[in-house]
Amino acid sequence: MSLLLVSGVNGFIGSNLAGRLLRDGHKVRGLVRASSDRSFLKGLDVDLFTGDVTDRPSLDPAMAGVEVAVHGAGFASDWGPYSKFHDVNVTGTKNMAEAAQAAKVRRFVHLSTAALHGFPGARNMDESSPMPNSPFSYCVTKRLAEEWLWGFSKSSGLEVTAIRPGNVFGPKDHTFIEKYAAALEQGKAGYVRGGRSWTCPAYVENLADAIALACFEPAAKGEAFIVTDGLEIDWRTFTERLADEMGVKRPGMSVPFWLGYAVASLLESVYWTCRIKSAPLLTRYRICNGGRDYHFSIAKARRLLKYEPRVGFEESIRRSVGWLRERKKEKPS
Repeated sequence: MSLLLVSGVNGFIGSNLAGRLLRDGHKVRGLVRASSDRSFLKGLDVDLFTGDVTDRPSLDPAMAGVEVAVHGAGFASDWGPYSKFHDVNVTGTKNMAEAAQAAKVRRFVHLSTAALHGFPGARNMDESSPMPNSPFSYCVTKRLAEEWLWGFSKSSGLEVTAIRPGNVFGPKDHTFIEKYAAALEQGKAGYVRGGRSWTCPAYVENLADAIALACFEPAAKGEAFIVTDGLEIDWRTFTERLADEMGVKRPGMSVPFWLGYAVASLLESVYWTCRIKSAPLLTRYRICNGGRDYHFSIAKARRLLKYEPRVGFEESIRRSVGWLRERKKEKPS
């Protein structure tokens, strides 16, 4: 039995990971902000510590005595000011790693992103694929954080492992799957390039398995791993299966990539000019994610982590839609 700290434990990925670690018999501490919504932690025996990754001294109490720290807190969005992305994703990562090193934590598992590799329209990319300059603040800051971590690991001796998930979805996902499902129900969903682009689903329970393996596998030290469900699947297949399980009409609308990108660019310009804080209906990030092949091999995770996606595609869709239905019942009418 080990003591692990999970930052962002109250979120979509963090709460699923906490459940996985607890089922394995570990003790789990969670780092949450004072204002955090903790509803996803209901029924989980997590020892909560209040702190903020942007406030270095606030992290020390939570880190004391921890064997493995999993850094899942971050600002994951396709819209927002660069300063916020940098504060949370770069400064926050530095603060967490420095606190872990000071507390003599053995291993630091960093939740990164496959989007470091951009959207070049390629299939079967892997951890060695290029990381091009990106126009997206999320990609830029996650890359800066991971690059800093590798340097810090060499100078400090802290064991670092990075997990780069694909497009994560599943129960408790109010960022992607809940919004996508709502668009399907309202008949507002559509495709870029007819939905022919390959995508990289990562069901959250499978991702939690990979993170749990990374916490203890000796071969994971100093390594980065792309984690997806290992599927060869396009957006149309994913969307139609989701729509069928929900019992709603499949989307019929599609736009060419060039048109979607142009409209998204125009919308972003208007929103920035007018200082509108909410995200536009379309962003360039969304168009690139949905309109270009964005697909990866998980051979390295299979080889070194002994990772194998446990929940198949059909079951992952069933579980996701089941959660959506339960969530609807919980919402006030």
